[in-house]
Amino acid sequence: QYAGFILGKDGEPDHHLILLPGDEAELNWDDAKQWAKEQGGELPTRREQSLLYANLKDEFQGTWYWSGEARERESGWAWCQGFGYGGQSGISRDDELRARAVRRLILL
Repeated sequence: QYAGFILGKDGEPDHHLILLPGDEAELNWDDAKQWAKEQGGELPTRREQSLLYANLKDEFQGTWYWSGEARERESGWAWCQGFGYGGQSGISRDDELRARAVRRLILL
């Protein structure tokens, strides 16, 4: 499902974001990343999760989903997105949250 367009950051190319089918529950961060890979995609970045919340919120349960981004200052922590009210937070990578996978489409 088409989610929208993401502007590149820090020299990254602009891309279109595609939300892949499927939703998995009760995964720690490492398992969520592996699950997304098995679906043929990746966990979304924080910026991508903001776009997903804005454009495809109804495709998510009103709970927390893993992002693919680790916390820079806190080893063992990663970012997540709440799809109930839209907030983002850091949480231990050992906690279990839901996961969705995305693909990035770069058109030259």
